[in-house]
Amino acid sequence: MAIELTVGPVAHGGWCVARHDGRVVFVRHALPGERVMAEVTEETTRFLRADAVEILQPSPDRVTPPCPFAGPGLCGGCDWQHASLDAQRLLKTEVVAEQLRRLAGIEWKGVVEEVPGAPDGLGWRTRVQFAVDRDGVPGLRRHRSHDVQPVDLCLIAHPEVENVGVEVMNWRNASTVEVIASGTGDQAVVITPRPRRTVAVPDLDRSVAVLVDEGRGRTRAVHGRGHVVERVGDRDFQVTGSGFWQIHPGAAAALRDAVMEFAVPRPGEWALDLYCGVGLFAAALAEAVGEEGAVFGVESDAAAVRDAQRNLRDLPQARFARGRVEDALDRFDIERADIVVVDPPRAGLGRDVVEQVTGLDASRVVYVSCDPATLARDLAWFADHRYTLADLRAFDAFPMTHHVECVALLKPAGKDD
Repeated sequence: MAIELTVGPVAHGGWCVARHDGRVVFVRHALPGERVMAEVTEETTRFLRADAVEILQPSPDRVTPPCPFAGPGLCGGCDWQHASLDAQRLLKTEVVAEQLRRLAGIEWKGVVEEVPGAPDGLGWRTRVQFAVDRDGVPGLRRHRSHDVQPVDLCLIAHPEVENVGVEVMNWRNASTVEVIASGTGDQAVVITPRPRRTVAVPDLDRSVAVLVDEGRGRTRAVHGRGHVVERVGDRDFQVTGSGFWQIHPGAAAALRDAVMEFAVPRPGEWALDLYCGVGLFAAALAEAVGEEGAVFGVESDAAAVRDAQRNLRDLPQARFARGRVEDALDRFDIERADIVVVDPPRAGLGRDVVEQVTGLDASRVVYVSCDPATLARDLAWFADHRYTLADLRAFDAFPMTHHVECVALLKPAGKDD
């Protein structure tokens, strides 16, 4: 069903909002202020979803998408290729501000900042997971679908990801193939086979490590080493297999610097790094608090904990433990901290973890978030425990997509450092 719409404001998730016959319509591939013909893709009793398939009156911010696979019914990886980079950041700024206002009652006057390393918004993604169809053809998922869109080139992928050539090879019996290009020049391919199947690995350059995902967080190296090395400043970080690392080449340094700007760690202080990954923030905190201070990191992924312990082996004041953050504070008898840094997955902290963190009486809580909606929800719960937002920075770590990274500083109300 095709409907004509006048497009309203941007919404979280890469949509814009319009109305048709009294119902809200969430529209992709449109921009605020445009008049479009839209094809309805989903209908519920409360709202419609639709793709703008014809632009009747374009926005001045509209540009021609650089990628031929960006558009209705095609790859779902990019949301805003039809908007200029400046417009994309303004849209993301509006989304962050709207989520904070609506969910937390907070008025934010900041702007989404550019992250150095991708001036044209392309060639930045250093980790790309390709889906593989039943015939072994790799591609990317279509929006809100398990269908695979074959691609021969991903324009937001880093050049060293593209140099591996995964898109032009056959990967029969694979479920996914992830390509990793680290900042130090390492390249790796991580293959996830279909159940009870074996993947015949195509010929790759011998410098590319090949790993097989065996499930439950375990990978096996079949060629080369089982990890890549990333570098931030003068410190190297080992990341095993598909372990978490920021995918924009400038994001790890930008977020580390923002965390340190807000945390202001002092010699002798006691800091927690929850959801610590391979130790990016813990390393900076440990160097700042010195040997008379302490940093304790908690992470649920066993390989990441081992990597963190190795990466910070020269900093005895930093210790790490494997566990769910929801359980770890009680299990390790942690009752207080001067600084708490949290970097949870997209689902956010949740009410129980917020309550535990606020019970530590920290003078600074630094919250790194990749989802402004769950961040805003959690900030409202922090406010219930008298922790208020003191500052927030937002970063365009995912150009061409709707995703945005935020770093928030919370302090207990009425308490000075």
